[in-house]
Amino acid sequence: MTAKVFQSIKFILVANFMISVMLLIAGSLLSLSDRYSLFEFNQDLYGELINNVKITLIYIAITEMIICAYCFFSKNTQIFIFVGFFLTLMLGSVYFYGEINDVEMDENLYLFFLYTGLSHTLFGVIANFKKDVYAE
Repeated sequence: MTAKVFQSIKFILVANFMISVMLLIAGSLLSLSDRYSLFEFNQDLYGELINNVKITLIYIAITEMIICAYCFFSKNTQIFIFVGFFLTLMLGSVYFYGEINDVEMDENLYLFFLYTGLSHTLFGVIANFKKDVYAE
């Protein structure tokens, strides 16, 4: 693989990661608003059930901001591999929460966690390649 191709792939994955971080933080914070939320919480989710989902999304947004700050100040982006893994695991958590409470969860939540999880994992992997690894 040539250096230019690798640099292009790396650029695309880094840009995709930045978009996924913005989506994760904005999507989580906007979930507090019924009007601007990216997710459709149906009528089965009410009271404590909807609050649990919204608070979890807020915790994820806060955690994301802290992890991003730590990783960029310490220049240790390998942590995003694990962050992506755990975001991808949230697919199972959302499914389990819906099953245990007998409510239908919004399909956008699954896509949200799949996209952000895979983006974080790929960024963690690709961002650690040094120039001498792919130089011709």
